[in-house]
Amino acid sequence: MYKVMRARLYALVCRVSAVRRDSGMVTSEYAMGIVAAVAFAVVLYKVVTSGEVSAELQGIVKRALDAGV
Repeated sequence: MYKVMRARLYALVCRVSAVRRDSGMVTSEYAMGIVAAVAFAVVLYKVVTSGEVSAELQGIVKRALDAGV
């Protein structure tokens, strides 16, 4: 009986220590996700504000507003 209790206690301690090791990982994953999202937003902003894309988007909006219903 002592061996069974000791094995269960050891398993519990291992689970608790594993949870404590990974506690900071969530914050770093959020930080990396935010950095990636900002980088993607910057690239998208540069593409959308470029001359060719901007002119094409303005043309699409003008055609949509001029369309008869």
